[in-house]
Amino acid sequence: MNERLLRLLAADSRRGASELARELGVSAPTVRDRVRRLEETGVIRGYRLDVDPAALGRPVAAWIRLRPGPGQMSRIVELAARTPEVSECHRISGEDCFLFKVHVPELSDLEHVLDRFLLHGQTTSSLVVSTPVPPRPVLP
Repeated sequence: MNERLLRLLAADSRRGASELARELGVSAPTVRDRVRRLEETGVIRGYRLDVDPAALGRPVAAWIRLRPGPGQMSRIVELAARTPEVSECHRISGEDCFLFKVHVPELSDLEHVLDRFLLHGQTTSSLVVSTPVPPRPVLP
């Protein structure tokens, strides 16, 4: 039942316990209890707001890989955390150590973001042309 519950929540996390209970064939208190246990065990880590960056005036998306210069690791993390254009920051393996996803109003604005990170290492960027498979939760 947990797998079905997670799939229903992944499709629409705003569904109420009563609606989920009907679809699962159990009581609403049972659904609330299952959701609470999934939260307590860390399977469900939170609920996120899905905002369209283009609707907020940031239609240009890009991935930036960064190979830090010596002693720059902590500075890069701090810079990424305080850069509003950065929506994701991942520490990765390979020659590059970081992967960022950024959203900017225009292509020229990407240059300004890159310039901030170039102070700390070498960047390689790729523009997002389309997203045929949007981000989705990992399900069992």
